[in-house]
Amino acid sequence: MLRDLVLDIVRALVDHPAAVKVDERYEGEYLHLEIHVSPEDMGKIIGRGGKIARALRTVVKAASLRENQKVLVDIL
Repeated sequence: MLRDLVLDIVRALVDHPAAVKVDERYEGEYLHLEIHVSPEDMGKIIGRGGKIARALRTVVKAASLRENQKVLVDIL
């Protein structure tokens, strides 16, 4: 569910939605979501001063509270 949420949000933000990939892996009690986008779209995902990346992490953290899961979001 969280992976799909991130995928939908990121695809709406970028110019090349087909290039978006979100990998998930578990490390202990944490779920790591790794976002891969095309190099041209990296600035759109990070945003000026990291505002969009911070907002994305906030939304994912709020959604993860419903599932009692700890989540880390990485943009690669």
